[in-house]
Amino acid sequence: MTDRYAGTPVGTESAVGTVVPSDVENFFDKYSQGIRVVVEGAQADTGRTPKEVVWTKNKAKLYRYEPSAPKKHPVPILIVYALINRPYVLDLLPGNSFIEYLVGEGFDVYMLDWGVPGDEDKDLDFENYVLDYMPKAARKVMRTSGADEFTLLGYCMGGTMSAMYASLFPEKLKNLVLLTAPVSFPEDGMGLYNLFTSNKYMNPDLLADAFGNIPGDLIDTGNRMLKPVTNYVGTYVNMWERIFEDKPMETWLAMNKWVNDGPPFPGQAFRTWIRDFYQGDKLVKGEVKLRGRRVDLGDIKAPLLSIAGKKDHICTLPQAEAIMGLASSEDKEFFVLDAGHVGLMTGRGAKKGLWPKVGAWLSERSGA
Repeated sequence: MTDRYAGTPVGTESAVGTVVPSDVENFFDKYSQGIRVVVEGAQADTGRTPKEVVWTKNKAKLYRYEPSAPKKHPVPILIVYALINRPYVLDLLPGNSFIEYLVGEGFDVYMLDWGVPGDEDKDLDFENYVLDYMPKAARKVMRTSGADEFTLLGYCMGGTMSAMYASLFPEKLKNLVLLTAPVSFPEDGMGLYNLFTSNKYMNPDLLADAFGNIPGDLIDTGNRMLKPVTNYVGTYVNMWERIFEDKPMETWLAMNKWVNDGPPFPGQAFRTWIRDFYQGDKLVKGEVKLRGRRVDLGDIKAPLLSIAGKKDHICTLPQAEAIMGLASSEDKEFFVLDAGHVGLMTGRGAKKGLWPKVGAWLSERSGA
């Protein structure tokens, strides 16, 4: 049976009585699905590995993840995330979760979530986080786990902070793992970040004075502009392809939710991050001081694993590799994966590359 319009096969009657071909109706269903994601934002149930809060300070929370396998390694792991973006990218979805993997390998895993700063937190700086929050969280990890030492694992800016902590508080630190952690900030080794962070173009004081805390959307825009076509166009091309080809959407939705879910960056920490790190490259020069205490990365003596991605445009290889020439650790390794800043942590490549590498490296160094 055909309708009167060019012999088009009749499909399903619509609510208003117009005869609509079933394939056209399916097209509009998928189109509506995509438009809802664009307008309302991606919705996904992330961070599902069971956990409990064991310590808090201001907005920060320390999580302990419930074991899913017998504890094999006496040395607990404290994961420290960056001040920007949300840490649930480390626990994205069941089966695609770095934390779930570590727990399943028999590690006692904790994560320090900085939370969402309010207007009253605009004066928080790295000295607050490294000298106040992190030592207290580390002590709580050891008390809760019943251990005398712990592993510190820092991701991105959280890795930079972890390196500073390791230089100032080496006593109880068993291992240090840095994932895509910028330590050096050379003008010729940061790619397009030079354009955004150079004192020729960026005055962090103006932004901090205007906003107090720097909005997460503003930070995200800067990161996306490093690869604008991929981040603004390619992301949604991928979305439409998945919808119209009936491919699974759960991981795409979870990642898109995370990318657009950045918390504000405390204003004073932002000033320091841009001025002292990116513009001054003071960390490798030994010129960073936290309440008068000089941060000397040469004081790092714990076994060290630094991991970077060849395609990472946020933390380039020179930025991550610099720690190898500064730390005094006798046991140290720089491991490079063919991945980007986030792809290094999630997806099939991460399951075959980063996860087993970290698991095996720590297994050898987390005994009694």
